[in-house]
Amino acid sequence: MTNGAANQVTIRDIAVPFWRIVMIMIKWSIAAIPATIILVAMWLLIGGLFAALFGSHMPMNAPGP
Repeated sequence: MTNGAANQVTIRDIAVPFWRIVMIMIKWSIAAIPATIILVAMWLLIGGLFAALFGSHMPMNAPGP
């Protein structure tokens, strides 16, 4: 580093073609599918754990009317 003075940079324009942005969004959409599957699996595991620990307190063999 030089004398500790900060260099300031200003970006005025970024030229990105429209179809390149479309391809990026398609890739994000495709990447979201496995991420959603993983999140749902984790939610089911956590929900199953809570159901096993704090499940219904009703007796399973309750006498009928």
